[in-house]
Amino acid sequence: MALTPGAATGTMAHTHKPGMRGERHMFSSSDDSIMMKQIEATHSPDGRDIDVRPLMRVVEDALRRATPITVITPQASNELLEDKVHQIDSVELLPYTIHKIASEITYKCSGTSKDAHATAIGILHMLSTFNWDAKVVLVMAAFAVNYGQFGLTVQLHHTNPLAKSIAVLKQLNDIFENTDITKPRLEAVNSLVKAMLDVTWCIIKFNELPPEYLGAESPETKVALTYIPTAVYWTIRSIISCESQITGLIGTGRDNTTFATEAWELSSLAHKLNSMHAHLTKQLNQCRRHIEEKQQSEAYQALVRLFETVHIDNMKILRALFCSKHENPLIDGTTKNSVGVDMLQRKIVLLFVSDVDISNEELFVLIQIYNDTHGGQLERRFEVVWLPIVDRHHPWDAKKYAADKRYNRLASNMPWYYPNNPSLIDPTVVRYVRHAWRFDKKPLLVVLDPQGKVVSPNALHMMWIWGSLAFPFTSAREEALWKEETWRLELIVDEIDPAIIQAIQDERFVCLYGGEDIKWIKQFTALLRRIAQDVKIPLEMVYVGKSNPKERIKKVMSTIAAEKLSSYWKDPTMVWFFWVRLESMLHSKMQLHEKSSGNFPGHGAIVPGHQGNGGISPSNPVHGGAIVPGNPNGSPKVPNGLENDKILLEIMSLLSYDSGGHPWAVISHGSLDLVRYDGKKLLECLGQFDTWKDNVELEGFLPALRGALEPYHTHEHCTKLILPGDANPIERVVCAECQKPMEKFVLYQCCNDD
Repeated sequence: MALTPGAATGTMAHTHKPGMRGERHMFSSSDDSIMMKQIEATHSPDGRDIDVRPLMRVVEDALRRATPITVITPQASNELLEDKVHQIDSVELLPYTIHKIASEITYKCSGTSKDAHATAIGILHMLSTFNWDAKVVLVMAAFAVNYGQFGLTVQLHHTNPLAKSIAVLKQLNDIFENTDITKPRLEAVNSLVKAMLDVTWCIIKFNELPPEYLGAESPETKVALTYIPTAVYWTIRSIISCESQITGLIGTGRDNTTFATEAWELSSLAHKLNSMHAHLTKQLNQCRRHIEEKQQSEAYQALVRLFETVHIDNMKILRALFCSKHENPLIDGTTKNSVGVDMLQRKIVLLFVSDVDISNEELFVLIQIYNDTHGGQLERRFEVVWLPIVDRHHPWDAKKYAADKRYNRLASNMPWYYPNNPSLIDPTVVRYVRHAWRFDKKPLLVVLDPQGKVVSPNALHMMWIWGSLAFPFTSAREEALWKEETWRLELIVDEIDPAIIQAIQDERFVCLYGGEDIKWIKQFTALLRRIAQDVKIPLEMVYVGKSNPKERIKKVMSTIAAEKLSSYWKDPTMVWFFWVRLESMLHSKMQLHEKSSGNFPGHGAIVPGHQGNGGISPSNPVHGGAIVPGNPNGSPKVPNGLENDKILLEIMSLLSYDSGGHPWAVISHGSLDLVRYDGKKLLECLGQFDTWKDNVELEGFLPALRGALEPYHTHEHCTKLILPGDANPIERVVCAECQKPMEKFVLYQCCNDD
């Protein structure tokens, strides 16, 4: 970002720019407009662009080594001599210019009449054709030469005869003999040198900013162009003061008062430069943030275009997602070897998008499905890659930070591919995943075809419902699977409990029931078992708990086990997966209906991929969710065909029972003959068994039960459907009882489960 004379002059003239008065005062309170014009008049760059950073590194090294705080002993001198010197290649030292400036500074600081301002302006005239960063670095280099000669004499006079002779000629004995007097002065010089280095480096960093992101008229550029010439001037003034102090040590015989006054002057200059450095650093950070925002915006748009472009394979997409600069950014979860993304070339890739707070149940079930799918196969039909979304507030260190420890623990259990560390995921990718795929806490399973095209924004619903049968996990495949489905017990339980599948095949009656009312559970199980024995039907009863199995449900299960009321699932993962599958069915079905009604993915639609599968899990309890029935505007419009979708209505009924805290039961005979009902009404109906007992012999148990329940159908009902607050935003839901749009409320609930 070269500073042109026109830009510098233009910005300096506006000394009363709004919003800059406080900072302008700091830079110009001691300088009148005449001095500012003098500084501006010295600047006439010829367009040369010098890389001053290598030269500045040499200057800094020389100044830090030359700065003596106390007298260097022979032992300390030997230690310094043993230190390695920087090896700097190809430095444009401009030796004649540096020598000329050094001589000018020495001459001006040696006379009896010392005008620091005139000397500084004279040096700026000598460097008029250079940019501001080159000016200050060249003057710093000249000072480093003079100060370095002084430092060498002080440090080597004990061990080097030449240095000792020069020290005698310059009468530097006071430095060695009166350290109590000279130490404050040298400390003040040291502090000022540090301040000069800080300001100079800040100016260099300003010049290195990419100019294409900072226009000449941008506020950041204007403020920088105002500050930098002033900072250069006061750095040169400080160099002159330091040189005067060092020159004054030659043959000095001044009293303590003079030393104290001079030390105070150096401290005042150091304070001024430190204030300038603070303001320059603040402005530099603002410029960097401005540049970073523009660069991130460009990178984000490039990523958007990349996903919109048709490719011959998936390599460009995968390299963009997993750090194209890293040769082997991934680890094979099976072998734990580092591999490149080329291992995934032209394969169907499932991106498992999540943070590091995945529940154990989610990961366990997904791993089980993955292993069952690929077990015994030489070539996998698809690959899974973990795309961790972690906000990086610190360098990655799996041994130090809790989030990184969780990442390491999760990765060690994954059989699929995952990054070497989360830092390989560029912030632009994280932003894209959050905005384009609408990720927020709940995991996603984004499917890329062999060309890298997104064919499903979230296949996790399909994975939970059908497992590997959903391959190749496209939206078209999801729709086809639903067309083949019917409302049957196998759909509800899948392979969660093989005993239930076996009971269906054996044509036994199966009863699934849930809720947390232990009194109802005892009455219901006892009554249903007695009726089954009475009508001589084989019956299996299984308790499936609730979607949020906390301590109360565990107590219910303990009672069921102790009193042998029925079967139940001892593994909490089975209970979790049962309810997650039901909710995944709801989201999948609603998504298809919204799409068919033309509301997908626009207003009121379930946006695909938004915040994951919406599953209810211990890490995402339903108590923190929202009641998400239907249309917030009370509109009668519902997605096409929803009121005729038996599967969807049955799923909504089960979830509504669970949300409302009602007991419920599903009784089936075989696969397709099912009766689902509210638990309390069902218990009441079973209590009247003697009134419809004769129909069992004529029609069969389930048809007779279905007929006996008809009088219990009423128009009065209160149905709730509670979904997690971070689930997909289902805008329109109809009541499973009356098929009318449900009202939408927001629920905040804290459940202290005793």
